[in-house]
Amino acid sequence: CEDCGKSLIGECRLHGPLIRAKDRVIPSRARLTLPHYLTLRVLELQAGNQQILGVFAKKVIQKRTQFGPYVGQLSTKLTCYDESRLVLQVLKDGGKYFLDTPNEDCGNWMMFVRLARNQEEQTLVAYQHCGEVYFTTVKPIEPHTELKVWYAADYAKFMEASAVFIKEESVVCPLPPVAKEPVDAWICSSCRSTFATFALLESHQCMHKDRV
Repeated sequence: CEDCGKSLIGECRLHGPLIRAKDRVIPSRARLTLPHYLTLRVLELQAGNQQILGVFAKKVIQKRTQFGPYVGQLSTKLTCYDESRLVLQVLKDGGKYFLDTPNEDCGNWMMFVRLARNQEEQTLVAYQHCGEVYFTTVKPIEPHTELKVWYAADYAKFMEASAVFIKEESVVCPLPPVAKEPVDAWICSSCRSTFATFALLESHQCMHKDRV
């Protein structure tokens, strides 16, 4: 005790306990990167107070809005698996690596986006572009709508994953209309060339990598 000048075990009987000042709680890296027009909502509490989170729009988000790149640790093995999230991989230096997010300080807000179970609830498409993974909106997203993602067709092949939705009743549903857009739907911002699908656009844009 500084007042008594004595070394004590526990509280000082004369002067009482110290007043403890706690550190300010700082949000994780992933939460700090969340854009201002998006919000996290707790959808469910599991055992041990583990939260199931979803990302929701706070305002209208236009079609063809790109988010990313996805941030995660490059790993040859996936250490953190969540069946409600997409498994993502990238091609780096000739090798295929998982984008692993074992905790919220290893990634950005995109780690919270849940996978879409069917075409109706999908709002985002995931694809690889120049060694990075991006999510792009496939339709306007209204306020209070959850952002949900599924693979682009070519990226599904790269991931060796199913390129179709499997509904809860095990009925196969076609891949969402990302591959069925009109020919002029996807425009290169560098040269204004038009493409029918995300996959064709992302392949073309690798030519403009130095400009991106």
